[in-house]
Amino acid sequence: MSTMSYALADSATMVRRQLTHMRRYPALTLQLLAVPVLILLLFVYVFGGTLGNGLGTGSGGRGAYVDYVTPGIVMMAVAAVSMGTAISVAMDMTEGIVARFKTMAIARVSVLTGHVAGAMVQTFVAVVAVVGVALAIGFRPNATVVEWLAAVGVLAMFAFALTWLTVALGLAAKTVESASNTPQPLVFLPFLGSGFVPTDSMPVGLRWFAEYQPFTPNIETVRGLLLGTGIGASAAVAVGWSVGIALLSYLWAKRLYNRQA
Repeated sequence: MSTMSYALADSATMVRRQLTHMRRYPALTLQLLAVPVLILLLFVYVFGGTLGNGLGTGSGGRGAYVDYVTPGIVMMAVAAVSMGTAISVAMDMTEGIVARFKTMAIARVSVLTGHVAGAMVQTFVAVVAVVGVALAIGFRPNATVVEWLAAVGVLAMFAFALTWLTVALGLAAKTVESASNTPQPLVFLPFLGSGFVPTDSMPVGLRWFAEYQPFTPNIETVRGLLLGTGIGASAAVAVGWSVGIALLSYLWAKRLYNRQA
């Protein structure tokens, strides 16, 4: 077997390890799923009537708001799963398993690859759960098959980027507790973007931040693809953010891992 073949085989083993952890210890996965679903239900049923009337759409009300807010909740679910990745990486680094892996003839890259691939599977589960609940309570996208695939592609790119960022944060953390706290702002960034209300309703300073932070173009792109609200330059900006975050985070994570492992 070639070096690449060994690396792929070792990476597949590490992915199975992560999936086994998910199956045997489902509490973290369920927690990561529960938070965005509960926030979706809270905003739609408690605030949806009022906020939906303020969107300026023809129908307004709770039905309009569930359409508007679902892409933001989906992005929140993506961020929540990536936060769990930081915890998982920190546990491996602090509990000695990586030191054990060093004594074995496995590809060094496979450990981090396993975490990233496992997180992508968790992200898929989380997104399906949120969209399923949203459809059950009135979310009505009008996207074609191609638009659905494009929306999934945008979500996958951003999830991949955030996963590498939180892998790096997990490697940089000194303890599991700090690894659980450092990525938490990512979960709240959709609130400070266009996830829950249009940015033009915000004060000038906050509006500037909301429009230029990475979650907003991704939310607007997914919303436009699923609901036909128009995308403009959001897609190009979303791709730029995803590529930039993924590249810089990968290089940071690789440097930290090589130094510690």
